[in-house]
Amino acid sequence: MKSFVAALTRHPLSLAGTAIATAAAILFLTFFILDLMGMHGHPYSGILAYLIVPALFVFGLLLIPLGLRRARRRAAGAAEFPVLDFNQPQVRSRFLVFFVLTVLNVVIIAAATYKTVEVMDTTEFCGVTCHSVMEPEYTAFQRGPHASTRCVDCHIGPGAGWFVKSKLSGSWQVVSVALDLYPTPIPTPVHNLRPARETCEQCHWPQKFVGDRLKVLTRYDDDEANTPLKTVLLMRVGGLAGRQSQGIHWHVDPANTIRYRSDESREEIFEVELTSRDGRTDRWFAPGADEGEAATAGVWRTMDCVDCHNRPSHTFRTPEREVDHALETAHIAADLPFVRREGLRLVGVTYADKAAAEAGIRDGLAAFYAAEYPELARERAGDIAAAAQALHEGWSSNVFPGMKVGWNTYPNHIGHESSPGCFRCHDDMHETADGRVISQDCESCHSLLAMEETEPGILATLSP
Repeated sequence: MKSFVAALTRHPLSLAGTAIATAAAILFLTFFILDLMGMHGHPYSGILAYLIVPALFVFGLLLIPLGLRRARRRAAGAAEFPVLDFNQPQVRSRFLVFFVLTVLNVVIIAAATYKTVEVMDTTEFCGVTCHSVMEPEYTAFQRGPHASTRCVDCHIGPGAGWFVKSKLSGSWQVVSVALDLYPTPIPTPVHNLRPARETCEQCHWPQKFVGDRLKVLTRYDDDEANTPLKTVLLMRVGGLAGRQSQGIHWHVDPANTIRYRSDESREEIFEVELTSRDGRTDRWFAPGADEGEAATAGVWRTMDCVDCHNRPSHTFRTPEREVDHALETAHIAADLPFVRREGLRLVGVTYADKAAAEAGIRDGLAAFYAAEYPELARERAGDIAAAAQALHEGWSSNVFPGMKVGWNTYPNHIGHESSPGCFRCHDDMHETADGRVISQDCESCHSLLAMEETEPGILATLSP
């Protein structure tokens, strides 16, 4: 044992490697024990504990044999490789020490590898590590319907193949962030997403959502009273229930295969192809899309969930939706005169950063009420300040000047209000050779039960 320790300290490289590996092992075990005790800390502590420290540990281990090799070369007449004679007690003891240390090293590296993957699969690692780059998406994700779902469950999904592919892609992303090579704004990753049937449909599938669903949309008017206006829709969700599918989810019925040819952003649809359950294939073309070079332009894709649900987890709202939501949830007092109109005006201003937006919205709203409603401005200063704060939170959750993300940078294709959405295909313009068009008939997807009414009769009927 003494001779083994002496060998480790005989050359500066092996001595340095021993010191680095020992210190890294102690640090790793300390972090690991703290983690087991529930002391997880900041995401950056996970990077330190399970990425940096294990890398130092392996680096130290590599230095040890390099130093031993150089020490033997310096010794006069030393053999190139040691001769192992297990009949000698000294050789057996050295081998036993080496074997025990190797097993310990393997255990440490295996635990570090497991914890490294675990840390890299956390939502905090995805959203916080590259904070400035991922801030828009991480902020939208935290406000979305999948906030309790891990990023990797959707962006990677099950199986080793996509796990390896994602880690290789992530390596380039690390380089891009380090060398400032990433685009601004970050484009929606429509081209390298795993098919929705392998990810989304692990929890959701068209057959699960069957029939019709009532949907109530509330919009506030720009009048002095901020009058709430309600639109009531009966959504024909469709799906399968032991019969041929119909409604919205007809588009992803396994019996139908819909392909389309579009530009890279999937905003402009040139051609739609439908192969139905009886094997018949029909094609619809946008005006001029079947002539000359336009007949081969664009890229083909088989339609799935994300062609409509293109922002299922990272949803950015329009200014109107953001202000209306704040009014509906009482974060903005709806009885403040013209607060919706003024709120929309203020969040629509271009600000340099969050601090400028906060000051601009606060001062702008206070100035309006001081000029137009001076008595109310004095009596309800707290409500006005709360409204300004809610407006600023809405702005800062959708606008990120540093990443060149503004209102409507990322269109949402659900519906057809904030973007063309359904109307990319359902526009009465895509036509077959025999003159049939993809209909824009509203009743195909929903029935309009009330349109921007203050007190819709259907809601009164449905109320207990």
